Amino acid sequence: MADELLRYRPNFPILERTTYLISNSLGAMPQGVYEALKGYADIWATRGVRAWEERWWMLAAQVGDEIGALMNAPAGSVSTHQNVTTCQAVVASCFDFSGKRNKVVYSDLNFPSVMYFWEGQQAYGARVRMVKTDDGITVPLERLLDAIDEQTLLVPISHVIFRSAYIQDAKAIIARAHKVGAHVVLDTFQSLGTVPVDVQALDVDFACGGVLKWLCGGPGVGYLYVRPDLGKKLQPKFTGWFAHQNPFAFEIGPTRYTDPPFRFMNGTSHIPALEAARPGLKIIAEVGIERIREKSKHQTARLMELAERRGWRVNSPRNAENRGGTVSIDMPEAEEVCRELLRRDILVDYRPKAGVRMSPHFYNKDEELETAITAVDEILTTCGAGAPARRL
Repeated sequence: MADELLRYRPNFPILERTTYLISNSLGAMPQGVYEALKGYADIWATRGVRAWEERWWMLAAQVGDEIGALMNAPAGSVSTHQNVTTCQAVVASCFDFSGKRNKVVYSDLNFPSVMYFWEGQQAYGARVRMVKTDDGITVPLERLLDAIDEQTLLVPISHVIFRSAYIQDAKAIIARAHKVGAHVVLDTFQSLGTVPVDVQALDVDFACGGVLKWLCGGPGVGYLYVRPDLGKKLQPKFTGWFAHQNPFAFEIGPTRYTDPPFRFMNGTSHIPALEAARPGLKIIAEVGIERIREKSKHQTARLMELAERRGWRVNSPRNAENRGGTVSIDMPEAEEVCRELLRRDILVDYRPKAGVRMSPHFYNKDEELETAITAVDEILTTCGAGAPARRL
């Protein structure tokens, strides 16, 4: 049966010369990025400082709305930043950890950069409660819910776990947090673009992520959704002139906060990255995340079947409804196999406690899954399963 999503494949130049199965780390670059960055250079070259009022100043909010539309966020509720760690720092700066409600709850399967940040907040009074996984793949839901109590202030969790692609029950976690008066910071980096996200249906307080993976937007653009009722009253201490009510007055003294989304921004925005993000966002919106999700479930299931047929351990959920867009395969000598796959222009990655991560996206052909797995067979046959790393 014809795969109609493959009509978008010519938009991505790297697909002509590689087997690209690494969209969970860096999405393939759209052809349109060349023109987008040329446009950035042209307006800077021809309009100079006038580019700020003619295009650049509002770009951060416009791109925020384009990202927000993909997760059903109201216009004006998504600010843009450099990365997820910065987004979570902005959220943390809205709260006070000196009182009894100072607990931060998350799992040990969160992305490490985020955990490093929250560990650092203990110096300001935060009490971190890290819920541990039993199997390295899933987060024990009941244990996480039990850890969220009346002293909990924030629950920063990953929607989809980066190592295993396990989809957490965000709705249940948000409901529990709200019941005890806590707020949830949902990291949608590994979900938005391949798993449907509806921030209004979830009633989530904050959602953050970036465009460089499943949204094919390149590095340098993170996004932060703030629920509109919170956006009107929170006052981030990690702030800057973009968040001022009258930034060009250059007033001294404390800030006077403007409205969202600029309320949650800080210093001068990252214009080249914002321009580069737009072609990918446009394509994802046109393709539709629901269609991407259906193809993803099919292709990840096929990868699991191929891996399990060979007796390799799969560190991703078997149930497609609990699995994001990645399959983590722990074949023999996985790290060295990954290096050889990369040498052969089969682009994947390796993560400790996960194995080789393969992440097909809407632009991948089914045959490419077979190509990657067959290449692993050849590598292991040539070098021998369990061969010393140097032989690979």
